[in-house]
Amino acid sequence: MNIKNDIFKKYTPDFQKLVEYGFIKNQDKYYFEKTFKNGEFRAFIEISKNGKFLGKVYDLENNDEFLLLNIETQSSTFASEIREEYKKILIDIRNNCFFENYFISPQANRISKSIIKKYGTKPEFMWKKFPTYGVFKNSKTNKWYGIIMYIKYSKLIEINNDDNIEIINLKLDSDKIQNLLKQKSFFPAWHMNKKYWITITLDETLSDDTILSFIEESYSYTEK
Repeated sequence: MNIKNDIFKKYTPDFQKLVEYGFIKNQDKYYFEKTFKNGEFRAFIEISKNGKFLGKVYDLENNDEFLLLNIETQSSTFASEIREEYKKILIDIRNNCFFENYFISPQANRISKSIIKKYGTKPEFMWKKFPTYGVFKNSKTNKWYGIIMYIKYSKLIEINNDDNIEIINLKLDSDKIQNLLKQKSFFPAWHMNKKYWITITLDETLSDDTILSFIEESYSYTEK
């Protein structure tokens, strides 16, 4: 369990609002502390200018870090209470100092903004079970021309870790797909027709302009 990832997965900090909330800026980092549980515990939060988040909780009776914070299984009711109180602090910070993105990775969010600007279509999140899957449809024909998904990298390639990656599925010429599959960052379409669709990783390997050119081709098929 990672409390920070669960709460801030699709959010980006607004640094001006952090200062207004009570964060103290020191060079390129912002710090915040708050006691809770009748003054027995203190939450310490650090957010860097690049968005990196560090959160810890200290037991003020002995000034030791509360290490059960992210261990949900087999923890005591007391530990669960501390965890829930800490989560309330983080959620309040998120609600007041962060703005929500459509997606998780920086490239996926840049791509989505470019799509919205050019085609006027926002992603539709159609499945409660998969809240990170955003579908792009032609607003006139209602046909799909892309879908961004957050999946296990191991679903694309044999790999011995559980890292996640954001991808986009696009519809392209079937002959072009066969050539692209020989290149890095291109994979057989995950969960879609592999003859007409292809998966592209959104991990900064390819430039935004390159991906947007493929999106333009995919969009063209929805107008026919």
